[in-house]
Amino acid sequence: MAKNQFRWDWPTQINRLQVQHHFGLGFLKDMTNLIYLGGVGLGKTHLATALGYTACLQGYAVLFASAIEVINTLAAAKNAGRLKQELKKYTKPALLILDELGYLPIDKSGADLLFQVISLRYEQGSVMITSNRAFKEWPKMFNNDSTLTAAILDRLLHHADTVVIEGKSFRMRGQIEP
Repeated sequence: MAKNQFRWDWPTQINRLQVQHHFGLGFLKDMTNLIYLGGVGLGKTHLATALGYTACLQGYAVLFASAIEVINTLAAAKNAGRLKQELKKYTKPALLILDELGYLPIDKSGADLLFQVISLRYEQGSVMITSNRAFKEWPKMFNNDSTLTAAILDRLLHHADTVVIEGKSFRMRGQIEP
């Protein structure tokens, strides 16, 4: 799962130099967030995993989880009275990778929990997010709460580098065109 295994020729749009620069890991030293946006099957998770692996090899603590997994884990911890302890798990690593934000709907409670994670990590450590949704669609992801969405985006984008990836799904390459 390395960056040299990525099919740079597949997406119709990706800033290869920008992504390759991320593999230098300077964003971790600067506590910059990375946001990879694009449709399904374009390699966002592949690149996030490769970046996480590269960071681990350099001695950084990394936690990779789907956004919905984080929300479900925190909701269970909240119900069990362990929210504060569970939140620490998401604030400790140098890099928190939240994969697939926007693939499943997030209710008000879930959006609030995710906000807590992002807020606690603000200027404390890098967050990498992969999403299939453009920023203008994020209020829909967060239960149409435009205030909460603005607060999340404000913290994420204050120190962030966004990569937009466009094209057709790599997984569907044999199905799309004969």
